[in-house]
Amino acid sequence: MEALSAVLALSTGFARLPIFSYLIGKFPTMRIDPFKLERYFARYEFTAPYLLSSSDCEPLDLNELLSMIHGETMKMWNVLKLGYTESQGHPELRNEISQLYQSLQPEQVMVSVPEEGIFIAMNNLLKEKDEVITTFPAYQSLYEVARSLGCRIKYWKPRYNQGWHFEVDDLEKIMSPKTRLLVINFPHNPTGATINHKQQETIADLAHARDIIIFSDEMYRYLEYDDQIRLPSMADKSELAVTLCGMSKSFALAGLRIGWLTVKNPEWLQQFMEFKDYTTICNSAPSEILALMGLKAREKILRRNHDIIRTNLARLDDFFARHENIFEWISPKAGPVAFPKLHEPLDANDFCRDLVEKKGVMLLPPKVYDFHANHFRIGFARQNLPQALEKLDEYLDKKY
Repeated sequence: MEALSAVLALSTGFARLPIFSYLIGKFPTMRIDPFKLERYFARYEFTAPYLLSSSDCEPLDLNELLSMIHGETMKMWNVLKLGYTESQGHPELRNEISQLYQSLQPEQVMVSVPEEGIFIAMNNLLKEKDEVITTFPAYQSLYEVARSLGCRIKYWKPRYNQGWHFEVDDLEKIMSPKTRLLVINFPHNPTGATINHKQQETIADLAHARDIIIFSDEMYRYLEYDDQIRLPSMADKSELAVTLCGMSKSFALAGLRIGWLTVKNPEWLQQFMEFKDYTTICNSAPSEILALMGLKAREKILRRNHDIIRTNLARLDDFFARHENIFEWISPKAGPVAFPKLHEPLDANDFCRDLVEKKGVMLLPPKVYDFHANHFRIGFARQNLPQALEKLDEYLDKKY
């Protein structure tokens, strides 16, 4: 490693840059486990005709989005040049993003690919042997990146009693003086659970008292079934918060690959920006303008997505009631996914694999979450859910 740094210093001079020296020291020894959920999607997502596993809402098509926008934003699209963009994100986009929060300024927003945001934040906020607590089960990168950096991971697990729910008392019990970062995700993937306003306040207070950073994954915010239970962003509750959100889930524009981090601490933001110079550098110019359009049309988009979810949840209630001998179903509180139970002796991992291979209906097995219980993820924000349930019915009638 010293020899490599010396060669680079002689040949380029780049090794004198702090961020470059940091990366040279870290990445050659970085070992990260395969992303089980993404590998499972890579195997089936584009071959299975019925995705009952998706966590995004029915994707908007380009013409549908463009039809919602007029005036200056459409002019920005028509005169768009396909060059480099500002690394932190288009100023108009950051301004529109800031409108989603009560206390944020546009300069406290960094636009990035959603997954990239997780990677950048974890690599700058954490060091080896730090303790990280995360809601679990979870999207794997929310804890796997930290684990790959040599951090100790603790899990804040929900209880399963009349539906999934998280108890703050359980969280407080696993906090310690070594806890550096708390990762939370509400509405929660995959259970569809959320917390209430009092619980959120308590979490913010606990973190503040212990000087714990909160990384809040808010990708499913705005998909609460009742507006009254929607939480403020953790960005508006704690100066120690870094939040993640984006266009992929609630706004039905996953293909744009546009998300953002909110960061009130200017030193952290500077570190994130310096690190981003070694990932994507800047964002896609067309995606940024389309994301701006999506946010300006968010009321229409969210109303459309809520209509799909509401209709599909009623269908799922009926479906699972007809198959209560096979499944245990308790309707979730928020979001586009749920985590129902398959009655034993059936095995959820075998069930999901057999179903997708024989009927082309994709559910997510518990193994992709490293979750050792007989639950599976089902998504219900796509318009072809009736057709998928028909195929699932055929499979159940023949098999059981």
